[in-house]
Amino acid sequence: MMEIMSCGNVTDKGLITRIEDTGMRLLSNAARIALSQKNASSRQFWGWLNAVFNNVDHERIKAVGPDRAASEWLLRCGAKARFQGFDRFHHDYNGLPTGPLGRYKIQAIDATESCIMYNGFDYLDGLKHLEEVKFNKCSYIEDTCLERLSSIENLQDSLHKMEIVSCGNVTDKGLIALHQLRNLEYLFLSDLPGIKEKDKTVERLQTALPRLDIALDLE
Repeated sequence: MMEIMSCGNVTDKGLITRIEDTGMRLLSNAARIALSQKNASSRQFWGWLNAVFNNVDHERIKAVGPDRAASEWLLRCGAKARFQGFDRFHHDYNGLPTGPLGRYKIQAIDATESCIMYNGFDYLDGLKHLEEVKFNKCSYIEDTCLERLSSIENLQDSLHKMEIVSCGNVTDKGLIALHQLRNLEYLFLSDLPGIKEKDKTVERLQTALPRLDIALDLE
């Protein structure tokens, strides 16, 4: 009788262990699902917020001028702007220079790790002194952005230097659109997995822009 009870105890302990293991697996799966949903929800929120940051306020452009409005957009999205007569880039929204309307002209943009996207590119239309643009690790920069930028007549005249680095949504199509930037003198391209026909794309750009110096760091 004692042996039977002993066997019963062992069986009960094994059952309990199996129940505990099953419970832990269920909890673990539930935790993973909850975390996944939380991450998805978080991505949706930030995507929505970034889109809000890129909304174009045409009344603001009229009120403060294109350069001031564009600089506010850039800094709001985490990019930096350098004005004519300044050696450093401005990155603090509250530290933007103040003065008479139209006094400060954007000369360079560093959009590294910013959330600027196609929706906000209307802010570039009024810029007449922009010479340099850097897109580095920009999640929202894609072919349509480069096509939009290249179609702006002011930038076709003023833009001299561009860097496009680690922008995974850029393909050959977007780069080819840069041929419209007739005064572009330097183009640096690096870590662009979307580029599939490197040699052909470079050849087309250099045929269209004989003075263009293209520096490559592509696989």
